[in-house]
Amino acid sequence: MKIKLILRYRTPNQAEVQFETNWFDDQMLEFILNDFSKLRGIKTITVLDDMGAEWSLKEFGKLKKKVEAEARNPIIFFDGGYQKGSGETGIGIAIYYEKGDDRFRLRCNDKLDGIASSNEAEYAALFNAVSMLEELGIRHTPCTIKGDGQGALKQLAGEWPCYQPELCNWLDKIEMKLNELHIMPVLEVISRSDNKEADKLARQALENKFIHSHTKLV
Repeated sequence: MKIKLILRYRTPNQAEVQFETNWFDDQMLEFILNDFSKLRGIKTITVLDDMGAEWSLKEFGKLKKKVEAEARNPIIFFDGGYQKGSGETGIGIAIYYEKGDDRFRLRCNDKLDGIASSNEAEYAALFNAVSMLEELGIRHTPCTIKGDGQGALKQLAGEWPCYQPELCNWLDKIEMKLNELHIMPVLEVISRSDNKEADKLARQALENKFIHSHTKLV
């Protein structure tokens, strides 16, 4: 988790000055606070996390212990496949995350009904991927989301407009779920060759080969 500190300092003539640090990894906090403890004029220290929340040192200490026991630092790969002739849609999802000192991978796919295009298949895959975070208990954290569906990611980022009602509906559902989980998305468009895992899972779903694998990585 990235954090910064806001410090209120009182000078010898009783004037108050506020300082703000750059962003740094929360693992450095104890070391930095040890140095700050030598400064007598510091009145309060507030922690600002990368989700925009402010915490006292005591509150942040409790939060950090809780977060360390939960799943964190998720990376999502997603893809959607659509067969125009049959109207069938397959979605593929791979999620990598950390818990404690261990790393895990969730791989799953599914076949969906009611999808009208290959573009919509990408949005459906992304929504289902974000929904999987809730099942894993992942909340209050940044999440890197990678896919080759440029339209879905660019429109979710607000860089491209979305005019199709069915796609706007998916965007609303995705944004609502992210906000509900307090997830800050970091969106990254990748090439299809870099999205092989999710692509293969989506194709396997269209072949009625369904996969749900949750493993600890060595």
